[in-house]
Amino acid sequence: MPSLLRYALPLVVCLSPLAAAAQTAAQAGAPADGPRAELFAPGVVSTAANETSASFSADGRTVYFMRGDYASADTTILMAQRNGQGWGRVRTAPFSGRWRDSEPHLTPDGRRLYFISNRPPASGAAPVTVVRGGQSFPGANLWYVDARADGSWGEPVHIDGEINRLATVYNPSQAANGNLYFSAVREDSGGVNQLYLARREGQGFAAPQRLDIGVGVKANRMDPAIDPHERFIVFAGNEGDSRGAADIYIAFRAADGGWGKPIALPGEVNSVWLENAPTLGRGFGELYVTSMRPQTVEFPKRGDDPAAIARRIATPLNGSRNLWRFDIAALLRAHGVEEAPAAAQR
Repeated sequence: MPSLLRYALPLVVCLSPLAAAAQTAAQAGAPADGPRAELFAPGVVSTAANETSASFSADGRTVYFMRGDYASADTTILMAQRNGQGWGRVRTAPFSGRWRDSEPHLTPDGRRLYFISNRPPASGAAPVTVVRGGQSFPGANLWYVDARADGSWGEPVHIDGEINRLATVYNPSQAANGNLYFSAVREDSGGVNQLYLARREGQGFAAPQRLDIGVGVKANRMDPAIDPHERFIVFAGNEGDSRGAADIYIAFRAADGGWGKPIALPGEVNSVWLENAPTLGRGFGELYVTSMRPQTVEFPKRGDDPAAIARRIATPLNGSRNLWRFDIAALLRAHGVEEAPAAAQR
């Protein structure tokens, strides 16, 4: 990895025990240089439950995300709006709440929201399932809702065709030109998740193509977050140097139009715990990552009791998946990526 300038995202100044614990958890074992971690909206968005996949409206004032149980067997897409004091009350997205919905993604112009669901693909059909190892599990099909003129969301639309054929589509991410990236297990994926691109073709999409990135199909790759101008792609996986079960990597567009070698993101982005589901915020270099990093526990403890244990379990840093914010702007600039003019960002 080339040497990088020191860059940091200052943590929000807050003297609460939760903020202090979050800072300790973020910095445990992390390299000295690189992006600093900030627990996103603790107690509001990031809670004791599992939260992943933050996606923001074009003005950055509304966030959509997934919340579910520890096993992610029951997941719902929620939303919150920014107010003068931070992020306001969380509520269920109007198109979610009945099925296993997850991984929302707002397009660069904010006019369409993609998401994953096991809901029946057509009226009268059965919920989507997938069979692995002889057992049936909830499947994952790609859907979208379009914004109406009044700002509300229309009815969910199922994407018919090749993308959803195998019911294993995860984490959609769309570029400004309409190209759609996602991860999936398909015939050419080597039995693990790989990254795929479905190019925009008229009002639909061409057949998905596996991205030629990294060390082929040997590594598990998932959860792409594409730059709106396709200059770089961020994803979760293990390229052989992961510190945990999965780390967050970035690959830059090469001169020949392909992708360069994936680089594990530095600083506090990765840890010995699971990191996945990276998403890009609306600000240049703004990155959101899901991590299971817990509060650091020092032994011997002062003494535990059931009430103290219950209080710890009820906080975000209990080993559940939470959303963390990072600033990777300096890293992008070090690789020749600059902020696009406002007119080109849509």
